[in-house]
Order: sequence, then C-alpha cells, then structure tokens
Amino acid sequence: MADQLARTFRFRVTLSASPPAPPRGSDGVRRDPGPPLGDGAFQECSGLDLEMDVGEYVEGGRNNGVLQRGGRAKLTRITLRRGMLHPADGTVNADLWRWFADCVDGVLPLRRYDGTVEVFDETGRVVAAWTFDRGLPAKIVGPQLNARTGEVAVEELQIAHEGLRLRVTP
Repeated sequence: MADQLARTFRFRVTLSASPPAPPRGSDGVRRDPGPPLGDGAFQECSGLDLEMDVGEYVEGGRNNGVLQRGGRAKLTRITLRRGMLHPADGTVNADLWRWFADCVDGVLPLRRYDGTVEVFDETGRVVAAWTFDRGLPAKIVGPQLNARTGEVAVEELQIAHEGLRLRVTP
C-alpha cells in the first residue's frame, strides 16, 4: 500500500492543429491532426474533469421525491503550468505565448489545437490518455520572477475546449 501511495506518474501534453472541419467525420472516426504547437514540458496539468447539468423535474402527485434529468456537460478549462526553460537547448519557447497573442490580435484564421494528455506508469507505458477538441487559449500568465530564490520560472496556460474524452489502456 505504501508503494502505491508513493507512486508518481509522468505525463506528456501534446497540442496539434485541429482540422479545419469538425474533428470527427460522420463515421465518428477522428481525423488526422495537423502540425504540433511547439514543445512544452509541463510540470502540472489540471482541468481533466466534466460536470453534467442535472435538472429537477417535479412530477405532479409524486410527493416522495423529485425526478432528475440529465443535461448538457460543463467543460472545465485545461490548465497547464510549465517551466519556461524546459527545451533542451535552454532557449525560451514562445510558441504558446504567440498562439495567445495571435488570437487576441485577431489573426485569422483563428488557430485551434486538439490536445492529448498521456499518463505513463513507471515502465513508460501509457496507462490513460485524455483528449480534447478545438482548444483556444483562454488565459496566459507570464512567469513570476524572483531573484532571491532559485525556483524555476513557471507560466500558466488555460485552454478552453469543446470536448473531453478518456481512453484507458488495459
């Protein structure tokens, strides 16, 4: 039990250009992704959750309870935090910041990216993967620099998206 509590997982986040058409064909098969967006080594990832609106329906004559009806899914923004100087050559990768700036500046066509968050076990095998569709940068936070500490400068990117799915590897 103690070994399982101490287990740490590694993960990789990949962003690839969304196809210009909806990400799935009429047959439900995912279309080929476009080119990737830079190279990001993320330290944290959150927002891999869904919430469903549940509506209450009060049925006449039924006084011992209320019927619950399923509704639309609420999608949480994917939040990625990473060290600024993660590329192997030590340079700053500005691709994520440029993506956000292009959206704010109204550069057309608006670039959307599909994403995959893969979780690896200690052997390097993918044990779970979440995919999201047609992501847009909703918020970006630059690094908070402090010359008194040796901490790695961290920035944050929030991505609004149009769908989230989980794939579990047996």
